[in-house]
Amino acid sequence: MQLQIQAHSIITPTSVQANGEFVLNNEEKHPFNLFGKELYRHLSIQYPKFFKMDELSQLAFLGTHLLTMHIENWDGDKVAIVLGNKSSSLSSDKRHYQSIADRSNYFPSPAVFVYTLPNIMLGEMCIRYKVTGENTCFIMEQLDVDFLHTYVQHLFEAEHYHYCITGFVDYSDSSYIAELYLVSSQKDTGAPLALDFDKNFNQIIF
Repeated sequence: MQLQIQAHSIITPTSVQANGEFVLNNEEKHPFNLFGKELYRHLSIQYPKFFKMDELSQLAFLGTHLLTMHIENWDGDKVAIVLGNKSSSLSSDKRHYQSIADRSNYFPSPAVFVYTLPNIMLGEMCIRYKVTGENTCFIMEQLDVDFLHTYVQHLFEAEHYHYCITGFVDYSDSSYIAELYLVSSQKDTGAPLALDFDKNFNQIIF
């Protein structure tokens, strides 16, 4: 089955790009809690729940928004999400631990605790984009192109999905990245890209 990459987005501490074009530069070197909100406003997104999410979920949410801006509607049953991640929910885990470490000042926050699983990131993506197909997150040191290509290719062949959001989303207190790809079995003349999804899919050169 021949699959295509129809869109690509990448968010780093220095800049945001979508389909080979710069969207926003972090010239002031703001931390993500500020830069992410700046990007949210820049994209004119209207989704108040964004501000309740942890940083990992916000990162995935913004990267997915950039991927799917050309899609007006899709059948969520035919969409899958397969991501890689290194740090899991460690940032939220630390905040939760800090809230319970001192037994004399024990005040755990449900708003923090709910994000102490990386699967919550997937849940937030599925809710916002109405995805009801397979969604899974694998722990890996960095983007494992061979593994993700094999897994995603199998999903399309076995389950006949129309779209899959794949890539690598990771957030820690010192660094972060969202590198996402929209893979499709469907022809779409309105898609920003039409590149082969192969075992070198991360080597997109614009």
